[in-house]
Amino acid sequence: MDQRTDSLDTLSRTAARLRLWVGTSDPLPRLLFFTDPVRTPQPEAVAERLPTGAGIVYRPFGAADAVARGLRLAEIARRRRLVLLAGADPALAETIEADGLHLPQRLVETGPTLRAAHPAWRLTVAAHDAAAVHAAERCGAEAVVVSPVFPSNSASATNPLGVAAAGEIAKGSALPVYALGGVNAKTAGALIHAGVYGLAAIEAFVA
Repeated sequence: MDQRTDSLDTLSRTAARLRLWVGTSDPLPRLLFFTDPVRTPQPEAVAERLPTGAGIVYRPFGAADAVARGLRLAEIARRRRLVLLAGADPALAETIEADGLHLPQRLVETGPTLRAAHPAWRLTVAAHDAAAVHAAERCGAEAVVVSPVFPSNSASATNPLGVAAAGEIAKGSALPVYALGGVNAKTAGALIHAGVYGLAAIEAFVA
């Protein structure tokens, strides 16, 4: 077993031990892979290794090949039974026939409009504090991605929340909460009893 496979297996096993969420007949993935043009330059290769039922949040950040790459990811997602969300771009989500959309915190107020236009879409929202989580609850989101939990390599990352604070946010949320930011095979175990529903990561899936 190579290092990447071992890391993915560790994340999958840890995710399976996280908080169960009852009340839905169509549960969300326990693992979310967030793409990044710089940090994950070959997202298709990662998608081919993800376990069945995992999710991809495709974030091209304005790349010229956004649609072409998105269509490739959509084909992989259909074939491997993965959930594909487009990041922040409803038009891209429509074009590549994604399963839904992931919104940054600054766009949470667009949730009701998007939900009305696309009732079948899976909709997740980024949140960096408890107030943002509650805003997501009011705006039609299905889940929130709380970050950064641990120190992160993301250029936009703020000071890490830490497991205790992230856990308090998760336990006070009416929606399933994913932990993002510094989540990897070494840190994920600390989240088992924190009350989060799933694990989200970028580089952990390629390390």
